[in-house]
Amino acid sequence: MPGKRIAVIGAGVSGLGAIKSCLEVGLEPTCFEGSNDIGGLWRYEEKTEGGRPSIYRSATSNTSKEMTAYSDYPFPAHFPNYVHNSKIMEYLRMYVRHFHLTKHIRFLTRVRSVRKRPDFCSTGQWDVVVETEGKQESYVFDGIMVCTGLYSEPVLPLENFPGIKRFKGEYIHSWEYKSPEKFQGKRIVVVGIGNSGVDLAIDLSRVASQVFLSTRTGSWIWNRVWDNGLPMDVALFSRFNSILENLMPTFLTNRLAENKLNARFNHDMYGLQPKHRFLNSSRDTRRVPFIDYMDDIASEIGVKPNLLSLLLWDPKLAVKSFFGPCTPYQYRLQGPGSWAGAREAIMTQTERIIKPLRTRSLACAPPQHSLPCWLKSVCVALLVSVLTVVLLKQ
Repeated sequence: MPGKRIAVIGAGVSGLGAIKSCLEVGLEPTCFEGSNDIGGLWRYEEKTEGGRPSIYRSATSNTSKEMTAYSDYPFPAHFPNYVHNSKIMEYLRMYVRHFHLTKHIRFLTRVRSVRKRPDFCSTGQWDVVVETEGKQESYVFDGIMVCTGLYSEPVLPLENFPGIKRFKGEYIHSWEYKSPEKFQGKRIVVVGIGNSGVDLAIDLSRVASQVFLSTRTGSWIWNRVWDNGLPMDVALFSRFNSILENLMPTFLTNRLAENKLNARFNHDMYGLQPKHRFLNSSRDTRRVPFIDYMDDIASEIGVKPNLLSLLLWDPKLAVKSFFGPCTPYQYRLQGPGSWAGAREAIMTQTERIIKPLRTRSLACAPPQHSLPCWLKSVCVALLVSVLTVVLLKQ
């Protein structure tokens, strides 16, 4: 019996994952991609195109490769921990080849309309009209997966800049920016201290005569590289840290985090001290506590890892999953869509993190980083205690 037909709109990171997920459960996906290639946001193009996301030539991920990877397809070990857009495209092409996804994608095909069919209440089906080379076609699908992303249209609120019409220089949105060469020797103001604003200020500072970074509210500045040279998200986003944060009062979390960030550089001295506390920013309402959010979704699907069971049957994996980074592979250990390689991916993630950093061999013996037996025992006992408390609360 043929599976239900699913329309996937967009062949970026989410669209490719959607195609693969459909195939895993016996659905029949057809992906419609308006451009001539995969990649979405991460595919760098010299020219911008309305309705498509756009990145600059130097754009690099701000999440590390182990936290960014598809849950059943780790990045190659030799890839850098923070990945340039060209490397992300290389990874996506590897993913598409490995899972044979290309045959399910229709390139240069734009979706013009998606509407419920007259009998939607009984069938749940949709009418979809697409256009290829000026010719429109109609299809009927049992489901729609919209994977078009968030950043396809720039927002340039010129009404908030009095006198902008009298300004004789050039002004652009970061969506239009590609590379710094055309700004050689110019004085530039970058408005906004978000990720792209800071990236562009750094990029431009190499060629401009002077660059100003403008911010109304200041910001807490995070470094991609954390203690011991580890990627920030690898060091911080663990189940152990998540439980500690949930147990601590908010004022104490704010105090510890702000002291840590100010230890790197004093935000007040640099004029960056924000008006908001660390955990009380209203800058981006789409941000959520990563592990809590992932676990909520995983519980609905039935793939949240059972750490108590792991502790009994595979204590090494349990300790790694609890104290180590909460990488996507954890959600492939059990339940629907479980992957036989998930355990191996978790147990070897440290090696993949270290691999691109060790570009030379040391003559001296490396320091021993393994924990003493007594400390390992304490960690296991702590893990059992915490899991018991969590289970009792449930």
